[in-house]
Amino acid sequence: MTDTTEAAEGTDTLTRLEQEGEIAADYLEGLLDIADLDGDIDMDVEGERASVSIISDAGTRDLQKLVGRDGEVLEALQELTRLAVHRETGDRSRLMLDIAGFRARKREELSELGAKAAKDAKDGGEPVKLKPMTPFERKVVHDAVAAAGLRSESEGEEPNRCVVVLP
Repeated sequence: MTDTTEAAEGTDTLTRLEQEGEIAADYLEGLLDIADLDGDIDMDVEGERASVSIISDAGTRDLQKLVGRDGEVLEALQELTRLAVHRETGDRSRLMLDIAGFRARKREELSELGAKAAKDAKDGGEPVKLKPMTPFERKVVHDAVAAAGLRSESEGEEPNRCVVVLP
């Protein structure tokens, strides 16, 4: 494959992901209007996926309703948004949704948890099993463990699937 072909494919992917972000933003703006909530939509492409955030200058109190307890409502809204994108494009979306910085804070906490579990596994020489997590949470922990130079795997069935860090 030539550099030109790879560049064209990269541009095509970026264009597709930007389109996903725009479709998601339109869908979420409609949702905010229906719910009579204020929020600005921020779109980006992170890695190989579109990323959409709802932020508010008026404080995050109203937006917390869209996050829910432990991000349950956020997860549901992300799935609905992915379905809206799929309906428009015909392609499965891996779009990530963040509301009021919830996912960004969660990512930071989970990265620290993964690094600590990796240190514990390395120091103790025993596997470290963490509590059950969502797919998003497990991915962040797996990435943190890999960055620490160790391996991890998921085990169990949803909703009790968890990360095991291997020494």
